[in-house]
Amino acid sequence: MDHLQTTDDIFFRSGALDRDSAEAIVRNALVDADDGELFLEMRHSEMLMIDDGRLKSASYDQSSGFGLRAIAGEAHGYAHAGELTEAALQRAADSVSAVTRGYSGVAAQPPVSASNMPLYTDGNPLVGIAFEDKVGLLQEIDAFARAADPRVVQVSASVSGSWQAVQIIRADGHRAADIRPLVRLNVSVVVSQDGRMESGSSGAGGRVMFDAYMQPEIWQAQVREALRIATVNLGSVPAPAGEMEIVLGSGWPGVMLHEAVGHGLEGDFNRKGTSAFSGRVGEQVASKGVTVVDDGTMQDRRGSITIDDEGTQSRRNVLIEDGVLCGYMQDRQNARLMGVDPTGNGRRQSYEHAPMPRMTNTFMENGEHDPQEIVAAMKKGIYAVNFGGGQVDITSGKFVFAASEAYLVENGKIGAPVKGATLIGNGPDAMTKISMIGNDMALDSGVGTCGKAGQSVPAGVGQPTVKMGGITVGGTEAA
Repeated sequence: MDHLQTTDDIFFRSGALDRDSAEAIVRNALVDADDGELFLEMRHSEMLMIDDGRLKSASYDQSSGFGLRAIAGEAHGYAHAGELTEAALQRAADSVSAVTRGYSGVAAQPPVSASNMPLYTDGNPLVGIAFEDKVGLLQEIDAFARAADPRVVQVSASVSGSWQAVQIIRADGHRAADIRPLVRLNVSVVVSQDGRMESGSSGAGGRVMFDAYMQPEIWQAQVREALRIATVNLGSVPAPAGEMEIVLGSGWPGVMLHEAVGHGLEGDFNRKGTSAFSGRVGEQVASKGVTVVDDGTMQDRRGSITIDDEGTQSRRNVLIEDGVLCGYMQDRQNARLMGVDPTGNGRRQSYEHAPMPRMTNTFMENGEHDPQEIVAAMKKGIYAVNFGGGQVDITSGKFVFAASEAYLVENGKIGAPVKGATLIGNGPDAMTKISMIGNDMALDSGVGTCGKAGQSVPAGVGQPTVKMGGITVGGTEAA
C-alpha cells in the first residue's frame, strides 16, 4: 500500500489543512534552519482489562496532531498542536522560527528515500474483532487459569492495541510515511498454598493484528507461563548476598543489556560526553565474542519501524562487534553534530514530543556455548531467568536489577529458586566480565516499553544465555 497516499487522505481530506499550504509554511519556517520537519500523526488506541473475571476497565482513545521542529546547531525550537489546521500550523511556525533568528544555517541533506519493503501489516488491529469477543477472550483466560491450578486466587488479564499513521514533511520537499499497528496481551496470576501467596506474569505482543491472540494455543501458553512462574516462586528461598558468578537466561534478561549498555550507546549522551562510553569508538569495551546489535528492521517485532520519526529508513546497526565499540545510535541532529550518518533511531512518543536517539530491537548475538554447558561451568552463583524492574545511571553505568525468577547454582547443579535477588553492578564493567556466551539467542516475547526523558516507546530486547563473574547480588542471606 502507498503510505504517502493513505496518510494524505488521513491528514488532508478534511480541508482544514491543505498539503500545499502546509509545505509552504514548513519551507518558510525552516528557511534559516540546519534541519527540521513537520511530523503529522493520527493514533487510535484501545485497552481492556479484567480482574477476577469482571471487566475492570475499558478505554478507547483517538488523537491527531502535529509537531513542528526547527534545528539551529545544538538548539531546536519545537511546537505542537492537537488540531490539524493551517492556523495552528502557522502559529507553530511563528514559534519555532524564533530559534533561527540571527542564525544562517546550512540545510541538511534529506533522508535517503526508504524502500517500500513492509516490516509489518498496515491493517488496524482495533477493527475486525468485536468488543464482546475481546471481553470473552479475557474471561476465557480467567477460567482457564483457575481450572489449570486450584491454587489460583486471583487472575488479571489485559489486551491492548494501537494503530498509528505518521507522515513527515521536510522543507526540501522530502516526504515519508508509515502506518504502524501494535498489540499486546498480558496475564498475571496469584497462587496461594499453605498461607503463602506468590505471583507470576507473562505477556506477548508485536506489530501484528489481534487475530493471533484469539487462538487458544497462543493465549493458553501465556497463562501456563504465568502459572509456572508463580508456582516456582511458591518454593523460593531467600536470595544470598555477596559477589558471585551470574548466568543470565536468554530472551527477556536482555533488558539488562538494554538498560545498562544500550542507553549508554545513544548518540545524545555521547555527544554531550555524559555516557560511560563517550569517546570510546574503536576501543575494546566488552569481552571478546560480545556483539551487540540494534535492529529496527525485524519482521513484526514490537520495536521495529519502517522509518524513524524523522523519516530516516530503519536499519540494522552493529554497536559492539567482538567486544569493540563500533558506533552509537543516532538521530539526525546528533549525527550532524558528531559528523556521522543518522542510523534510523530518531524516535518520539507522539506528536507532542521532539525526537531523540532511541533503541528499537537491541540484542546480543549468539556465541558458541551450549546453555547447559554454561550452567554446568558455574561453581556457585545465581541463574537469573527473568527480570522485573531495574534502574541505571547513564553517566556512571551503575545498575540495579531485580530478578523475578532466579535459581541457586552450586557445582553446576541448578538448585532452589530464590526470591528477592537484585543484581548490582556497572554496565561497562559487567561487559568485560562476560566469560561464556550461549548459542540460544532469543528475543523477548514482545512486551518491552522503553522510557527516556519522560517519553515511552515500544522496544525489543534479547540475548543468548550469558555467564559473567564478579557481580554483586543483593539478597537477605549471606552467601
